[in-house]
Amino acid sequence: MLNIQKLSAGVLSGNVRSLAKAITLIESRNPDHSRQATDLLDTLLPDTENSIRIGISGVPGVGKSTFIEALGMNLLQQGHKIAILAVDPSSQLSGGSILGDKTRMEELAREKNAFIRPSPAGKTLGGVAQKTRETMLLCEAAGYDVIIVETVGVGQSEIAVASMVDFFLLLQLANAGDELQGIKKGVMEIADAILINKAEGENRPRAELARQQYENALHLLKPKSEHWQVPALLCSALHNQGIDEVWQMILDFMSTMKQHNEFETRRRLQASDWMWNLVMDDLKDLFLHDKNVASLVDQVQTGVGTGTTTPSAAARRLLEAFKRH
Repeated sequence: MLNIQKLSAGVLSGNVRSLAKAITLIESRNPDHSRQATDLLDTLLPDTENSIRIGISGVPGVGKSTFIEALGMNLLQQGHKIAILAVDPSSQLSGGSILGDKTRMEELAREKNAFIRPSPAGKTLGGVAQKTRETMLLCEAAGYDVIIVETVGVGQSEIAVASMVDFFLLLQLANAGDELQGIKKGVMEIADAILINKAEGENRPRAELARQQYENALHLLKPKSEHWQVPALLCSALHNQGIDEVWQMILDFMSTMKQHNEFETRRRLQASDWMWNLVMDDLKDLFLHDKNVASLVDQVQTGVGTGTTTPSAAARRLLEAFKRH
């Protein structure tokens, strides 16, 4: 039997093996492990909530890993401890994932004050690992004061990440005048800043043009906060240019949010949102594993598929079966 007190002490002391073991426990789908994970989180909760949580997203090829490594190395030099939770795309068929982040952040992976944890996204909406929120708490308890969540940057993943972090950064590329064509309004509305990467050499003028276009577009959108105008910045992660300015901007944002009491409000709303997500996940699990429902699922699904019953009638039948205990 796992000794929760011993594991908790290991996490609090900053022991990397204990932290990795705790995250594995949190991610386990075993019901016994789930109860132990709850006990562990309850024990560690007083030592959490002490980090800056940053979400980073962007299309494939935008240079997320290069940027995160550049930012991480800069922060390590300033005395910070960095945890990077990289949510990988998973195969919907095999459940496997492309856990290649440590090979993409070689320099950062060698640093003792940096912790990189790739997590398969699985079937969670938006590609965000189901237990990412709990993992953030474990990293905070282990003394990491900057936590970066990197997501796959497809579908609804940006929105899912934005709902669990303090600051959401959207990385973009300058694509020779096509910048605004690919802007998704929903994603623009949840960003706290837009950063155009690879602004170097011959690409610099195109990046500056893109920055101006994004800036103009941002003025047309209703900001998330009346106290923060979302900026559009340039950087070259490869050449370590503009990284300090990005970090200063994040600090300015945190200061502004705390000054106007928006920081605590946002975190309280996130905690409430998190609770209801867990409730809905557990209800779905209870529903699908109910013996009355399980005996009907194939039958009503076939009926819907062949058109002999409507989806609404099928859903009502399953719900009535669930209520019959």
